[in-house]
Amino acid sequence: MQGVPVTLSPDPVVRDTAHSIFAVPDMHCAGCIAKVERGLTMLPGIHAARVNYSARRVAITHDPALTVPDLRAAIAGIGFAAEPLADPTIDVESAQDKRLLRALAVAGFASMNIMLLSVSIWSGAMGATRELFHWLSALIALPTVAYAGQPFFRSAIAALRAGRTNMDVPISIGVLLATGMSLYETITGGAHAWFDGAVMLLTFLLAGRCLDAMMRGRARDGVAALLRQTAPGAYVIEAGQRRWVAARALVPGMMMQVAAGERFAADGEIREGKSSVDLAFLTGESQPMAVGVGDGVHAGALNMDGPLSVVVRAAGADTLIADIARMMDAAGQGKSRYVRIADRAARLYAPAVHLLAALSFAGWMIAGAGLHQALLIATAVLLITCPCALGLAVPAAQVVACGALMRRGILVKDGSALERLAEADRAIFDKTGTLTLGRPMPVNLDALPSDARPVVLALARASRHPLSAALAEALQRQGVTAATLSDLREDAGVGVSGLWQGRAVSLARPEHAGNWTSLSTEYREGERHILLTFADMLRPDAAATAADLRTLGLDPIIASGDRPQALHDVAVATGMLATGHMSPQAKLAMIERLKAQGHRVLMVGDGLNDGPALAAGHVSLAPSSASDVSQLAADVVFLGDSLASVAVAVRAARRTLAVVRQNFLLAVGYNILAVPLAIAGLVTPLVAALAMSSSSLIVIANALRLRRAAR
Repeated sequence: MQGVPVTLSPDPVVRDTAHSIFAVPDMHCAGCIAKVERGLTMLPGIHAARVNYSARRVAITHDPALTVPDLRAAIAGIGFAAEPLADPTIDVESAQDKRLLRALAVAGFASMNIMLLSVSIWSGAMGATRELFHWLSALIALPTVAYAGQPFFRSAIAALRAGRTNMDVPISIGVLLATGMSLYETITGGAHAWFDGAVMLLTFLLAGRCLDAMMRGRARDGVAALLRQTAPGAYVIEAGQRRWVAARALVPGMMMQVAAGERFAADGEIREGKSSVDLAFLTGESQPMAVGVGDGVHAGALNMDGPLSVVVRAAGADTLIADIARMMDAAGQGKSRYVRIADRAARLYAPAVHLLAALSFAGWMIAGAGLHQALLIATAVLLITCPCALGLAVPAAQVVACGALMRRGILVKDGSALERLAEADRAIFDKTGTLTLGRPMPVNLDALPSDARPVVLALARASRHPLSAALAEALQRQGVTAATLSDLREDAGVGVSGLWQGRAVSLARPEHAGNWTSLSTEYREGERHILLTFADMLRPDAAATAADLRTLGLDPIIASGDRPQALHDVAVATGMLATGHMSPQAKLAMIERLKAQGHRVLMVGDGLNDGPALAAGHVSLAPSSASDVSQLAADVVFLGDSLASVAVAVRAARRTLAVVRQNFLLAVGYNILAVPLAIAGLVTPLVAALAMSSSSLIVIANALRLRRAAR
């Protein structure tokens, strides 16, 4: 045996270049991604720029002569504020989400109070009472607009400085015009003010932004979680002395001592000892692998049976697990480039709104209406066309659908995942832990006589091996009580033995098996030998789910790191084509080939070795029993042992996409009816704000139909 059959080539080294990472918190859509990447790569000295949208940062490859201030100025020239990020695991987005929530709370509270004052005015308050209520509304609205409007104002100013426009420009203009005109009316003793409309507008817009942020559950901690799989350090023998060395300080040539139950802190080669090593997180193998002198081991793998002396061959960024982390980070960029429906609509919406408002103002000025009247009409046009319904169309539907899925034990982390899940036309499944339960179970426990069961339980409980743990769990479920044994002893790679009533008993590998990784074990009591076999059982409904996905137009296949012989029964039971011995990069290459053919791949996996494939798929799912890394890399996590959740999620996603499209039609239909009235001067800013709010409520009501989307 020559170590783990998984090799990864290190990333190619680009000479005479430097790499910098900047936090860009004001990126809000796929259009922002395109502007940043395209704008930076057009500048001299910058070779590449890749945006990680979920983490709100951009990685830049550039000439060493370019300094941090140069790069910050380059990003600012495109219209985005940026700060250098020394630690790529820093969470930039969470602070932005908290600011949005605070702004929403302020706007919502102010909106309710101003509305109470407005109701009194609508009810007939006149004279000094009306003026007092207008001034009270102004005192509440002005600081509210200044604070709650900041997310829109900052974005709009940055866009205008860069000579471009975005959705926040008409929003900002509409809010400021409505507030300014209301203040003017209040100062001059006018009959009408529209502070309620301006603040209510901010409330709805911020609600949409917060819903979108809530649904955009990010895997921004995925790489950090992956690297946490390794041990923090190891005991090293140097000059006859044993000392603790942190993982980051390990260098090739050092001799590590790794006890049973510990993880390896670096890649290396065994110089002394033998043991079993759990490599499922790297290879997908369902059984531990026996290792001895001369075999290779990898950082993050679990030493299960006996102490090992390992000479370090690669540490830190040169380990296999670090290579996988880089693959995950690079693969995840593909999802950042996904252009959501709302983003595609926004590209045309903003310039159209600007044009309508400008033409309305110019037309009424030419018609001799006067500056005050023309501004009122232009303000009404901006308010009535404000993209509240457009902003709520997607997140409202996603929130309702995700709530319905959550009640079925299906957790959607990213709102855009529902759009991508609805578009999937191919499905790739890992085997161990995905199509199967990922844990061995005894299949012939009836072959064990009742008098032997207490003894076997006592032996199994004395061993760390996963087969022993599975056997002990099965016996305990049957109510078996462990016998009392003496002289218990576990031999690495052999088994566990002891004395029972003076007789030698053992739980050990079968003599005909080549190593301890066989899915069988043998109970020996004197001349009595009982062979116990184990199997990694299929998840309930695995075959039915495969058939269900075919009816939905997704042709499922199996891509596993497990042995081909271990795949045979699963492939036959599910009717899927299967490929074994697939390394992480092989799965990644399969997905890239399917993408090149125009397919949109749904990846379902659970192991650390599935992390890059989960990140690279058009959309991905993982069971709740998956590794932390796989759960972070996946867009959707499903609870329980049933695989039927995969088909349920696909159907719910397709229903959600249909409702989203209906919401856009409702929003567009509202504008077709309302905009001509506003341009004609038949709608005041207050009526425009109420109409805008009504359209938002209609969109929300339509989204509520998805409460049963997961049936």
